[in-house]
Amino acid sequence: MTQARFKIVFNGELMPDVALETAKDNLAKLFKSDNARINTLFSGSSIALKRDLLEDEADKYIAVLERAGAKARKEPDLAASLSLVDTEDHSQTIDSPETMTCPKCGHQQAKAIECSACGIVIEKFLARQAAQEEAAKSAPVAAPAVAAAPAPAAHTPYAPPQAPVGERLPEFGELKPFTTDGRIGRLRFLAWTLVLMLVCAPLFGIAAAGFALSAIIGGILMLVVGIAVIVVGVMINVQRLHDLGWSGWLLLITVIPVVGSVFSLLMVVMPGTKGPNRYGPMPPANSTAVKVLACLWIALIIAGVIAGIAMPTAFTGLEP
Repeated sequence: MTQARFKIVFNGELMPDVALETAKDNLAKLFKSDNARINTLFSGSSIALKRDLLEDEADKYIAVLERAGAKARKEPDLAASLSLVDTEDHSQTIDSPETMTCPKCGHQQAKAIECSACGIVIEKFLARQAAQEEAAKSAPVAAPAVAAAPAPAAHTPYAPPQAPVGERLPEFGELKPFTTDGRIGRLRFLAWTLVLMLVCAPLFGIAAAGFALSAIIGGILMLVVGIAVIVVGVMINVQRLHDLGWSGWLLLITVIPVVGSVFSLLMVVMPGTKGPNRYGPMPPANSTAVKVLACLWIALIIAGVIAGIAMPTAFTGLEP
């Protein structure tokens, strides 16, 4: 006898004591999607997030969604369809001979081969989704995970979860200077940059000493040290851009004359994103050492400006 099949239905309800924005952020990470698409899940309409599941599989999906803050329910899936479309609450609109709903973006239009909004070929999109569903069902299910994640597909809030994000997100991220992952604030950006400058000064001195042995040795040492300093500097700058919610590729703007200087100044003065963003949780609070180093950096800048103003005045009094 064929086992009963179920579908996971969500109509925008939240678990008790869960804020709406928190639930949206968790669902965005759960579905590997952006907030704009996640907002469509909270339109008030019932949406089938996953179809054609056994009862124990459906229970696992519901448990993961509840940990993310979304209150979902399972319902019998009489059609046991592999396509990801709205629930039977909208069947008259979807199945109407005159209209159809795009399974990718949800756009309603007259029956056609392609979606006039996102341009997909409907039959090919559904066939690809069906193949991914078959692959996901045939893969082994490791408890308590929901299921093996299907291969990456087009971004859609109706796709099954691709990562187990039921765990509670950490309040603060880890500090990792030698990576482009993570976030750092303004003061830590200044402190790390100053430390990099203090460390690279003796390294360049050692490399310069290599010229006493051989021009080739000195050149190789200078090249190695220069590349290492550039790579670490890029990592620090990318983490600062992540704190602002910006892509690390925007660092290329700094090579543009004048515009790059203004952009670098913005990186120093602009506050970071409050709470978690797509690059991770907030950076931890600044330590005393970070505050001291940042203030020292500012003091060096002020001393340099004063010295630059005083030097021409000092040379003016010298006789030719």
